[in-house]
Amino acid sequence: MKLRDAVNIGDLRSIARRRVPHFVFAYVDGGAEDEVTLRGNCEAFARLRFRPRTLVDVSKRDVSTQLLGAPSALPIVVGPTGLNGLSWRDGDLELARAAAAAGVPFAMSTVSMSLAEDIARQAPGRLWLQAYVFADRRITDALIRRALDAGFEGLMLTSDFPVAGKREGDLRTGLLPTQQFTLATRLDMLMHPRWLATVAMRRPRFVNVERELPPGQNVNSFVGHGMFDPSFRWADLRHFRDLWPRKLLLKGVLRADDAQRAVAAGVDGLVLSNHGGRQLDGAISAIEALPEIRRAVGDRPAILVDGGVRRGSDIAKAIALGAAGVILGRAPVYGLAAGGAAGVTRAIEILADEFDRTLALTGCRDVGELTPDLIAPPSA
Repeated sequence: MKLRDAVNIGDLRSIARRRVPHFVFAYVDGGAEDEVTLRGNCEAFARLRFRPRTLVDVSKRDVSTQLLGAPSALPIVVGPTGLNGLSWRDGDLELARAAAAAGVPFAMSTVSMSLAEDIARQAPGRLWLQAYVFADRRITDALIRRALDAGFEGLMLTSDFPVAGKREGDLRTGLLPTQQFTLATRLDMLMHPRWLATVAMRRPRFVNVERELPPGQNVNSFVGHGMFDPSFRWADLRHFRDLWPRKLLLKGVLRADDAQRAVAAGVDGLVLSNHGGRQLDGAISAIEALPEIRRAVGDRPAILVDGGVRRGSDIAKAIALGAAGVILGRAPVYGLAAGGAAGVTRAIEILADEFDRTLALTGCRDVGELTPDLIAPPSA
């Protein structure tokens, strides 16, 4: 199948699976332990049913919206994902370019393989930084200041990563924790000559982190010995609020009481997330947590949802239940692995078309008409 023939995100996933070595696809596609949470994210969307309005004039529709106070062509964010340079050369930059071209925000991961400054210069658009809190807080602070200087408009502080989840697929291939590849993985690489000739010519490097390491320390030793800070707690949130004068989001919220506490601490937005099923296996999905959290925090702050979004109808369901939009993780990366920036663009086009169709078929003319009454009660 060629890229232009992909009619849904599943098709892009199939193309990506063939194009890259197994260890790359396993990293993108997999989750923690038994992958209960990974599957549950998609299943939770599938359980939701629409109660569409009928006999509504939907001949003119508008899929644009406002995210964090600024226009977005769609209610989506191309979200933060790691090791994108394994899926396509300069993968993070290609994701950012496609997002900018589509008129939607791009959130760069702390462990991006492209420098924040390069992305800001070569893919000007709405840029957010997803920040992990490292055991050496000076590195986190330095990355945040660089993003601020580069013109990033949002900081997405990640709270659900005190330790890394047990991603068994990555352990089996040897990708994690320190890229000690198995013989089978090395042979698989040889079966993908095009990937070897392009992507594999550059060893994965966390270039933004690398720039901030003290003399004598390399990325491998940093990653292998207590990279993340398990002591990160509520009292520390004030430091980051003071450090970042622009829009601040807290990512990893799944409880109403935590959401209320985050709002009281001064965040501008919440990202409901279980890290795409890559951390705690058995966690509730973001879409399941959404209604209770929306009731708890009222109309503000902005709420974004991630995890399991594979259809434009999923975007509509999230908005109907109270989200301002969704953050896309795997969907654009499937496109990236399938065909670089063109593949990411295709992923966005597919979701945009499905979302627009869902608006029409539910009797909605714009994002604001997606309301809770369009979703059937769980007992229905």
